[in-house]
Amino acid sequence: METNQQENREITKETRQTTEPEVFTNNMYTPAFLRSQIGKLVRVEFLIGTNNIPDRIGILEDVGISYILLRSIESGNILYCDIYSIKFVAISEYFKVPDKDFQI
Repeated sequence: METNQQENREITKETRQTTEPEVFTNNMYTPAFLRSQIGKLVRVEFLIGTNNIPDRIGILEDVGISYILLRSIESGNILYCDIYSIKFVAISEYFKVPDKDFQI
């Protein structure tokens, strides 16, 4: 009896460690949806203050619960972005990586 309880505790502990939070698995949540778009070219618009809407363009590298990582196509730098200030995300299905002489 005690052995079964110990095995059940170990299984439960393993399950907790290996399962991801629902925000990463259910596409009704922004992080889960954005995770399905990793590797694509995106244009992300942020609401800063009441009327300032800057945007950033890059390759979506990673998504966390409260952040996204964008890799700049110009410099290759990683940009850490607050997921809660995102208003719009434009996702490009097809894109060509620009030449090194590319300028915006």
